[in-house]
Amino acid sequence: MLKRACSMSYTHGSEKTKLCLKAITRHFHSGQPHSAPRSFFGVEDFLDDDNSRPYTYQKEKKSKNPNKHISFKQRTIAYMEPFTLDVFISKRFVSASLTHRVTSKQVAVAGTNSKDIKAALKSRSDIPACLAIGKILSERAREADVYTASYTPRERDKFEGKIRAVVQSLIDNGLDVKIYLD
Repeated sequence: MLKRACSMSYTHGSEKTKLCLKAITRHFHSGQPHSAPRSFFGVEDFLDDDNSRPYTYQKEKKSKNPNKHISFKQRTIAYMEPFTLDVFISKRFVSASLTHRVTSKQVAVAGTNSKDIKAALKSRSDIPACLAIGKILSERAREADVYTASYTPRERDKFEGKIRAVVQSLIDNGLDVKIYLD
């Protein structure tokens, strides 16, 4: 833009002035630095090192060993066991869902906060509520043609009490659940 403004404003001047301005504007660039300078805080000003993303504020972490071998099971587990069970239990409610690993879409969802379940329960977070969630989720999963799922508890969760009640209710109502405990 500066090149255009300088060359237009001095078109009436002598030839020597035009050449001088063109020499000055040749050193300006089109908004991309030649050697990716970094700002004071370590944030890149314009582009990454590989010049792919403008205005990047955090670079993703690169693998320490990019040539690390990935086993056959790690590569195929998402396709061999495509559905995962996710159970969330708080002090006020219980919810569970079946998610397709590859597409990340929820196939079946049940929770004690929904209107149809809320009215039938005394409490939304006790063991009978967990059993009801398991039964409803298994019915909705069968409607969606899902008969198997895998479940890995979160790091902070123990496989006992309410979580075990939900999973056991799913198994009792005809859903085959593989449980991976560490």
